[in-house]
Amino acid sequence: MKKIIPLLLLLSLIVGCKTSAGKTSETKETAQQGVNQDDMNFYFKATGNEPFWGVKIGNDNIVFTSLIPGKESITFPAVDAIRAMDANVKMYKVSNETASGIITIQQLDCQDSMSGAISPYSVKVEIKNNSELEFKKLSGCGKYITDYRLHDIWVLEELNGYKVFATDFQKEFPRIEINSAENRFSGYGGCNPLSGQIFYEKDVLRFSKVLSTLMACPSGNKEGEFTKALQSTTTYSIGNNQLILSNPSGKLAVFKKVD
Repeated sequence: MKKIIPLLLLLSLIVGCKTSAGKTSETKETAQQGVNQDDMNFYFKATGNEPFWGVKIGNDNIVFTSLIPGKESITFPAVDAIRAMDANVKMYKVSNETASGIITIQQLDCQDSMSGAISPYSVKVEIKNNSELEFKKLSGCGKYITDYRLHDIWVLEELNGYKVFATDFQKEFPRIEINSAENRFSGYGGCNPLSGQIFYEKDVLRFSKVLSTLMACPSGNKEGEFTKALQSTTTYSIGNNQLILSNPSGKLAVFKKVD
């Protein structure tokens, strides 16, 4: 028994070291990409002035903070957005044991009343403690935080359900390099260099303003199919070092992470 106890302690230390090393490695990787903990936990942020307030929306919870007495920090369970039928407007109705609120996000350029900075979304918040009769109404600006996992170099493996080969393109496999911090991408289409912007919301990814040089491609080159797949993308998934681009019709392209 005396020999078993030290052995168990040793095994415990080894497991603890491995877990700690794994967390440290993950933390270093995200730090190198300029990612903070909020970027990993929340997908939308908004702020406003007079009085100062902020909202962070994540998959697990929604956090409201402010300088309003009695409403300095309120955390609500996450809820699904109620979407407008005819515009890019989302409404979150939130509540907990002590407070309730309505958060409305509209895709509309919004200028910060103090800094003058322009954000792509206008945000309205109505919030009250359950003991109050009326909501406090606030206005501000916000933006989505693009999934940090997209920030990498991806090389094409499949296109429209079929594995691709070097003979499908002129020199090398198509690739895209996504900059999630600046919502842009660049790369190679299989014949011409290309670049453009990405539009990101929760569960939404689009490649827009796609530009490329106009060098003529050999017969049979699938660059046109590749570019069309990018421009048809509406959503994505990431796992096992793969990026999968899709739309309601199905899977469009599969990439392998190379960086």
